[in-house]
Amino acid sequence: MASIPLKRLRDYISLMRLDKPIGILLLLWPALWALLVASKGQPDPKVLLIFVLGVIFMRSAGCIVNDYADRDIDRHVSRTQNRPLTTGRVTTKEAMVLFGLLALAALLLVLQLNRLTILLSVVGAFLAVSYPFMKRFTYLPQVYLGAAFGWAVPMAFAAELNNVPPIAWLMFVATVLWATAYDTMYAMVDRMDDIALGVKSTAILFGELDRQAIGLIQGMLLVCLVMIGYQAELGWIYYLGVCAAAVLAAYQQYLIRFREREACFRAFLNNNWFGAAIFVGILLDYMLR
Repeated sequence: MASIPLKRLRDYISLMRLDKPIGILLLLWPALWALLVASKGQPDPKVLLIFVLGVIFMRSAGCIVNDYADRDIDRHVSRTQNRPLTTGRVTTKEAMVLFGLLALAALLLVLQLNRLTILLSVVGAFLAVSYPFMKRFTYLPQVYLGAAFGWAVPMAFAAELNNVPPIAWLMFVATVLWATAYDTMYAMVDRMDDIALGVKSTAILFGELDRQAIGLIQGMLLVCLVMIGYQAELGWIYYLGVCAAAVLAAYQQYLIRFREREACFRAFLNNNWFGAAIFVGILLDYMLR
C-alpha cells in the first residue's frame, strides 16, 4: 500500500485543523465539566476516553464539512483563503472520504455507550453537520454552534448516569452562552469580509453594540456557572475557578476594546484558559474533599 506523501498528509491535517487544536479544546472543556459533575469527580475511564477521542473525531469531521460548505467563500476571506479545499490542494472527493472515515470512527465509539447516549448522539451529529450552513440563513450561527458544542454535555451525563438531570441542561445553556460569546469575538475578525460576501453572524447583528452584547452574554454565563456550583454542591475551590474565569472574561473585553482583528482573535483564543479554569476548579474541588 502506497504511503501518503508528507505534503498531502499536512494538507489533510490542515483540513481537519489538527494543527490548530483550539476548536478541539473549546469542545472538550464542557464535556469534561459534565463528566466530572455527573460522576462526582470520578468519571468512568472508558467513558472519558471515548469522549476525548469522540471530540477529536467529530471536531475534525465538522471542520471538513465547514470547509466543504464554504469552499467558494473562503477564497474571498483573508483568514481562510489558503485552506486546502478552497485552494484545490485537497479535492472534494478526498474531503468526503476523510469525513466518512472520521464519522465512522465516532460512530464506533458511541456504540460502546448506553442506548440513551447513542440516541442523543444522533442529534449531536445533525447539529455538527448542519452548523456550517447556518450563516447563510440566520444572524445567529454562533448560537447554533453553541448548541452543537454544548450537546456533548447531556451526552456526558447520559453516559455516566443513563439519564439527563436538570443540571445537565443548565450546563448546556452555559455552554451555548460561552460559545456565542467567544465565537462572536471570532466573527469580529472576519466581519468586513462577511459583510461584503453577504455572510451572517452575531458580530454583524450586534454591530456597534458587539462589546456590550458579549459582556452581557459573559455575565449570564458566569451566573449560570455559579448556579451549577450551587446545584452540584461544589465548594469554594470551584468558585475560585469561576472567579478566575471572570477575570479572563474581563481581559477578553480589554482585548476587543478597539475591535482590531488580531486582538479579537487573541480574545477568542484566550477562552481556552476560561474553560480550563472551570475544569480545574471542578477537578480540585472533588479531589480535595
